[in-house]
Amino acid sequence: MQQQLDQKTAAPAVPAATAVAASDTGAPATREDLQGVQADLENFKYQVQRDRDTATATSSRALNISGTIQARAAYSSQETNTSSSTPAGVVNDRNSSFDVPTAILAFSGNLYKDYDEGRNLGYRLSAGASQQTASNNSFLNLLDAYLTYSVLPTIDPATPRLDLAFGQQLLPFGLEVPATEDLKPVILNAQFTTRLGLAQRQIGLIARGDFDPVVDYGYNYRAPLLTYAFGVVNGNGPNTSDNNSAKDWVGRLAFTVPSDYNSWWRSLTVGGSFYRGKANLFVPGSSTLVGTGDRVRYGLDVTYNHEPFGVTYEYIQGRDDATSGTTAANTRISSIKSDSHTATFFYNFGEQFVKGFRAQGRYDDWWPKSYQPFFRYDRFDPNTDKPSDESTVYTAGLNVFFAQTTKFQLNVNYTDDKAKNLSYSDFLAQFQFGF
Repeated sequence: MQQQLDQKTAAPAVPAATAVAASDTGAPATREDLQGVQADLENFKYQVQRDRDTATATSSRALNISGTIQARAAYSSQETNTSSSTPAGVVNDRNSSFDVPTAILAFSGNLYKDYDEGRNLGYRLSAGASQQTASNNSFLNLLDAYLTYSVLPTIDPATPRLDLAFGQQLLPFGLEVPATEDLKPVILNAQFTTRLGLAQRQIGLIARGDFDPVVDYGYNYRAPLLTYAFGVVNGNGPNTSDNNSAKDWVGRLAFTVPSDYNSWWRSLTVGGSFYRGKANLFVPGSSTLVGTGDRVRYGLDVTYNHEPFGVTYEYIQGRDDATSGTTAANTRISSIKSDSHTATFFYNFGEQFVKGFRAQGRYDDWWPKSYQPFFRYDRFDPNTDKPSDESTVYTAGLNVFFAQTTKFQLNVNYTDDKAKNLSYSDFLAQFQFGF
């Protein structure tokens, strides 16, 4: 008995897992079994590589593809008639139309990503058809094409920011001019953006930054005390070289009342903007150059956006040198002053703009819905020294946000154009969707 106990003690113990495996699998794996597993792995690797080569879009750097499309139906009480040298350009008594005013495809990403301090080098490239940027007869135009570099670290939201953008981009002037097509609250732009040439993208170098931000980490809220932008551009519009040796200067400075997230003073901002440049002057009705003239814009804006209501106001003043006469010898240069007032009032119903609701998980493609009625007053006077030439547009509308990247817009416009002695109404319905 003692010998049997000694032998059992000296015998090596069999691991429990091995014993279970032996009892479950029976005989050990053969060479054919191992070769079968190896063949399955090779087939899987081949299928993954084939799918990547034939069904996957690749790029040399990180790439984000996005787009914005607008589909619009419009009716106007004022008939539109246009003459043209070609039959395709003639418009005869048009009151209604279906349009796709904007279709944009954009690419953006990082060319260099700084994981230590967030001094990233990024880019944005977009092209499409847009009513405010088309500069030739082509339906497809280059819109944004610029590089961005973060000069200051961006890891900590409590530190100031400074970014440089070089290329073709929107101008940092006021509230509506720098807003991209997908963020505009009203279907039609404010009159001053197009009539003063501010809506055009320009080519140049622009620095944007902020200072002394108020940060509430609990609400993911960041509000800088001062936001600034300053840059130099060609001033001749998109996709074109400069047409004179003078460069145009643009800048903006905005002050936000320092407050926490729950304060009634939250999102109260007052800003000022300027644009100063030179434009070529010609004999009226000819291409005879007589020199260059000033092109100056000043703006003052106020924003108060405190959920669920908000108000924005912009005052713009312009000064342009213009010519009069019939020849270069008798051409006179005079200064024309213009001004604009644009005020928008809106109210939100729903949870679209409440981050806590957007963060809730759902099994389907859920997104909180919101309804935003608004009213806009838009007045533009092209020549303050000339009486009864101003144009005023009153707009009542409703924005319905029913998906993450989709909204429905309904606008009713009443236009009082004293220069043309016309008063008419426009009814616009538009779907705006993106990806």
